[in-house]
Amino acid sequence: MNNNFPQRKRIRLKGYDYTTPGYYFITICTDDRENHFGVIKNGNVILTKAGEIVKKVWDELPLHYNNCELDTYIVMPNHFHGIIKLKHLYNEKESIFLPLNEKKCHGLSEIIRGFKTFSSKRINEELKLKQNQKFKWQKSYYDIIIRNEQQLENIRNYIIDNPLKWESNDGYLDDFNDL
Repeated sequence: MNNNFPQRKRIRLKGYDYTTPGYYFITICTDDRENHFGVIKNGNVILTKAGEIVKKVWDELPLHYNNCELDTYIVMPNHFHGIIKLKHLYNEKESIFLPLNEKKCHGLSEIIRGFKTFSSKRINEELKLKQNQKFKWQKSYYDIIIRNEQQLENIRNYIIDNPLKWESNDGYLDDFNDL
């Protein structure tokens, strides 16, 4: 049988357990990199209603995923950058950390799936978009497993400075190799 479908490139680190506690840098783009979330003026992001929804859904993630903690993030006109910290869950009654395979612990891909699903649905409902105008995220997402404090600080600065770089690079994403 001939498979004529294009093969998607795997972008997750092979063999890595994405439920492992630690910091993760996430970048998610809108479909076709359309500017749905706002504009940049004088180095500041001015969010649209869709951008406000994305921000609100991100802020609510720890309410749905109790092993998730949020760090620095920014909603850009056509993409989103954020740092998620996955943590061990602690049972205070028994003074023990719960095992990672506990049902309450979610992996990075499940959290990002939820974020994309919740935000898309809310944008499409609240903005009353018609079927042919529905908001969509790009398939998949980019991630970097943050390995040390220096890299964490570099990525935080990258996120904070992202709007300042927008006008100089016409909104294209930078190469993350230097982070």
